[in-house]
Amino acid sequence: MIYDVIVVGAGLAGLVAVSELTGAGKKVLLLDQEPEASLGGQAWWSFGGLFLVDSPEQRRMGIKDSRDLAWQDWLGAAGYDREDDEDYWGKKWAESYVDFAAGEKRQWLYAMGVRFFPVVGWAERGGYTAEGHGNSVPRFHIVWGTGPGIVKPFEERMRMGLAKGLVDYRPRHRVNELMKENSKVVGVRGDILIESSVVRGEASSREAIGDFEFRSNAVLVTSGGIGGNHELVRKNWPSRLGDPPKQMISGVPEHVDGRMLAITENAGGRIVNRDRMWHYTEGIKNWNPVWPNHGIRILPGPSSIWFDAKGKRFPSPNFPGFDTLGTLEAIMKSGYDYSWFILTQKIIEKEFALSGSEQNPDLTGKSVKKVLARILPGPTAPVKAFMDKGEDFIIANTLEELVGEMNRLTGDNLLKVDELRRQILARDREIDHKFTKDLQITAMRGARNYLGDKLIRVAPVHKILDPKMGPLIAVRLNIVSRKTLGGLQTDLSGRVLDITGNPVPGLYAAGEVSGFGGGGIHGYRSLEGTFVGGCLFTGRQAGRALVQELN
Repeated sequence: MIYDVIVVGAGLAGLVAVSELTGAGKKVLLLDQEPEASLGGQAWWSFGGLFLVDSPEQRRMGIKDSRDLAWQDWLGAAGYDREDDEDYWGKKWAESYVDFAAGEKRQWLYAMGVRFFPVVGWAERGGYTAEGHGNSVPRFHIVWGTGPGIVKPFEERMRMGLAKGLVDYRPRHRVNELMKENSKVVGVRGDILIESSVVRGEASSREAIGDFEFRSNAVLVTSGGIGGNHELVRKNWPSRLGDPPKQMISGVPEHVDGRMLAITENAGGRIVNRDRMWHYTEGIKNWNPVWPNHGIRILPGPSSIWFDAKGKRFPSPNFPGFDTLGTLEAIMKSGYDYSWFILTQKIIEKEFALSGSEQNPDLTGKSVKKVLARILPGPTAPVKAFMDKGEDFIIANTLEELVGEMNRLTGDNLLKVDELRRQILARDREIDHKFTKDLQITAMRGARNYLGDKLIRVAPVHKILDPKMGPLIAVRLNIVSRKTLGGLQTDLSGRVLDITGNPVPGLYAAGEVSGFGGGGIHGYRSLEGTFVGGCLFTGRQAGRALVQELN
């Protein structure tokens, strides 16, 4: 059978494209190497944060935003410096995406039943000049229902296509080759993998029990990035971030392996910006792992004091939640691949959230009652579970006891009580008056001027060594792999380009495998809320372009 389109990868970008194609009556074959339990891919596991500009939620919170301010922030974060070549299409995708985020994105989702948590988060706060990296205003909109809530409408549309005979969905089908005839991609070949009953995210067998060959008018690759393949992450690690980490935990399942990048490159597609990637610095080992080496990211408020492995406080603006890659560079250049937060019970109660749909059962389950419980004293239940069971958490009544346990945990014995006390006391003295030269304290006070932060995100400014705010808490922070910022270079229709800059006939890409658009929509840095959003946008663009091409 010849299909109109074969979509390789049943993550969010693939589901969005299928929705567009079947809505126009096109017949689609959807292939994925994982079992059906993993439908929706990484987006299902996400916190469900979306980058929106000048939204009703922002306006209700008193946030004045604009398309021009968002574009200024995007350019400051991206730092495009390959504009005549590798950044050419990424920058064009970025401008279109900012227009989308400031325009029809919210209404498009709202019409499909997607709703948003009313408090807008302030991620990647920057800390440089107005034209530097970071969000000038809060723009992180959490989907009510988190990742599963954003996947649901597109999964429903795919299943409607199944019922109508427009979708042929085949999990456990691993693509090994893109077939070409007369320079045009005309289909796929691969292995049928043995049935697997593993739950979502668990590693599944790679045993092949057969093979397949399918033909189509076009192939759309939506297979994701390389975050689960640490060998490939280290191979592409940029020298500007120091040496790659020897120890790294995984923020994505093992099947995020990057296989289709090389397969698509073999079919003539061009990969650009291989050295650009996005890994988090606040990773903790999951005490209840789903996949091997499973890491969870802390979404921190701004008040914890951040130290390197030797106990030296990171300089401005390497504060929690301000500049992910800037702090990653500082950590790796310290000579170690871990760092520390030191904080108080009062800070953890207010400021610690954990990334991921499964770590936010209140938001994922759409429970207003449970969400309101976040303002009560004490950490959330998932955070408390990590405090009780997570190997990276240390709780103590005195600094001496805390530092002793920190040294025991790593075995490196790098930390000196007197040096840590000196730095913490110096910071604490800056709270005795309304003036300060400590920019982290300035940032904390400024954050509490925003109602959203004051209500649920930023603790009242207090001294770390104040016994009334204790006990003291230390958290060892690991590097946790996550996103690929480079990828297959595509034009604004999602057509994959070759090394001459011309489209490979019959070949399209969307989602992370395309660097979320153009082979690198983000440039060097993300403003957050733009990974799930990038999958939505590129899947929609590619799906609509394919409909037009097929017509």
